[in-house]
Order: sequence, then C-alpha cells, then structure tokens
Amino acid sequence: MTSIGGVEMVDWNLAVATATRFVRPGPEVSRDEARAIVAELRRHAKSSEEHVRGFTRMAQPGVEGGAVSHDTPVLVVDRPGWIRANVAGFRAVLKPLLAKMEDRRSSTPGGAVLGAVGGKVTGVELGMLLSFLASRVLGQYETFAPASRDLPAGTQGGRLLLVAPNIVHVERELDVAPHDFRLWVCLHEETHRTQFSAVPWLRDHIEGEIQSFLSETDIDPGTLLERLREAAQSLAGAKPEGEEGEESRSLVDVVQTPVQREILGRLTAVMSLLEGHADYVMDGVGPEVVPSVAEIREKFQKRRASGAGRLDQALRKLLGLDAKLRQYRDGERFVRSVVEEVGMDGFNRVWTSPNTLPTKQEIAKPADWVARVHRKADGAP
Repeated sequence: MTSIGGVEMVDWNLAVATATRFVRPGPEVSRDEARAIVAELRRHAKSSEEHVRGFTRMAQPGVEGGAVSHDTPVLVVDRPGWIRANVAGFRAVLKPLLAKMEDRRSSTPGGAVLGAVGGKVTGVELGMLLSFLASRVLGQYETFAPASRDLPAGTQGGRLLLVAPNIVHVERELDVAPHDFRLWVCLHEETHRTQFSAVPWLRDHIEGEIQSFLSETDIDPGTLLERLREAAQSLAGAKPEGEEGEESRSLVDVVQTPVQREILGRLTAVMSLLEGHADYVMDGVGPEVVPSVAEIREKFQKRRASGAGRLDQALRKLLGLDAKLRQYRDGERFVRSVVEEVGMDGFNRVWTSPNTLPTKQEIAKPADWVARVHRKADGAP
C-alpha cells in the first residue's frame, strides 16, 4: 500500500468493506434463478464473440481464420464482486499518482491535512462512491485489471465483467424480454473485448495517455480529499460545503493542468470512439439475433438520459458521468457517419495506429476524419 510516514494514503481494504456494506441489495431471485441467469449470461458472452467478429470484421493479426484470440476471462459477478475488481484496478492505475502525492506530503499544506485524517477516511469516502456506482454498471471490460485468486485476468491484463444483479434490475425496470436484453448487453461488452484483442497497440496507448495525465496532476492531497468528501456528502443527502453550484464540478475538473487538458481531449476522443463503436455494433447485430432490439434501445435511451432524480444527477456531474453519456451519443454518431460514407472496412482504418484515431474535433465532425485518413492514405491532395 502507498503510505505516508506509516499512514496509508488510501486504505483499500476499508474502501472495499465500506462499498460492500452500503451498496444496495440486488433484485430478489431464487438460487435456481440465479444459477440460470449466470449460465445464460455466459452463453451469451460466448455467442457474442462470433456475432461481433462477423459484423465488425475485426481480427487479431496472425490468428488463423480471421478469429479474435481471447485469453481474457468473462466473469459474471455480483455487486460486491464488481467493487473488489474495480478497487484492484484503481489501485494499480493510481499507484503513480499516490506515490507523487506521498512525495509532496511533507512540503504542502494539503499533505498535512491528509496526514491528519489518514487513509481510513479516504478509504471510507472512496467506498461510498463505489457503492453508488456498483448498482449502475451492467458490464465492463477492465483493461488494466490485475489478476487475483478470485478475479483472474488475461496474460496482458484485462477481464470482462457482467454484473448480473444490475442486468436483471434494468431488464425488469424496462419491462423487456430478459433473453434479448442479456444478449444485447453482452454484444456491447464483447465489442470492447474485441477492440482490445484485435488491436494490440490500443491497451498500451491508452495506458500511456492515462499515466501521462496522472504524472501531470498538480493537486494537493487536501483538495483531493475535499472532492471525495463532497461526493460522499452528496451520497448521504447533505449539500457539499462551498459556493452555490460547486457540487456540479467534476472530480476530473479540479486536477487539470493545461497539458492535462490536451491529454484529456485525446482520451475523451478515444473513449467516445470505443463506447460509440460498441453501441453501434450492439444495435447493428441486434436485428438478426435480438428480436426486440428496437424496443430495448428506445427504453434504454430514455432511462440513460433521465437519471434518477436530483441526487443521482448531482453525483453524475461530480463524477463526470454526464461526459460519459455524451461519449456514447457522440461516438455512435461518429461511427455511423463514417461507416455510411466509407463502409466498415473503411471505418476499420481507425485501428491502424494512434495516428488514425479521431481527434475530439473529428468525433464531432466525422467528415474531417474521413478527409484526413482516407484522402491521405489514398493519395488524394
């Protein structure tokens, strides 16, 4: 664990315990129903591989027959399982940032604050945030997941998580066909697994951007604690301290330097691409294998846009989740526009190298990406 003078920066075990304690219980199902749901999700995850591969025409280089070689496991988890997996991922990704904050501890006022409150308070507040998120995520491809005894990962890291209670909760809330909805979700998440399996440089590229972002972080420990506390107070229904409207600031907003804003722009573009591509694929494959895909998409879009009241909306702003919703919308529009203009094979040039990824501006103007990548590649002036 990262520590300061014997005091942990973040008590990760306490974060897991807190999140697990406060996370909402999942929908009621019998033991037999639970087994059947898990088995069905695993079948859908397996069948999604072929559907996604055929639709996207993405294949891992050097794999015979055009197949995508997966060594990343598919794990069907409950909410506590999702929490444990994400704490492990956060711990790995944030290690350089916490080390940097440790170095600053003795020379900054914020470091003194952190030393006073200790890593246990930070762990509790992080746990509260995770308890909120754990009931909302349907599935997740963990790109940088470290392996553990109960949560295996691929040789290069990574695993696909399907959060069974959340999938069941949403399918009941939307009143849609369970079989169709579960396959639809699996198509989206399998697309993410295919993206990283078929594009070998993608993981290292994103990891490099994230670490560059974190290395540029200029935030004192006290400020980070303050933002975590605001989020935890929102979860408890209390208004965060500070000026009117301060609760709407994202955690990301307070750690940006000018260099970080450039990096964040590139990360936003690539995440918009990945999320939009997954949405495009799940709806493109859908009509052939998910009979009620149109109904599911319509109801799901309404749910995604509406949120769940003022508390949910405030937290979404604070955590930057509103930006993620825009990524789905803008990214899907980009993919659809490019495919309509140059076809799926033309779109797949996006995976050639980091230089062919769209910029944030090109996500908003797909024709500019087509002009840059295709005209240049085809020798047009």
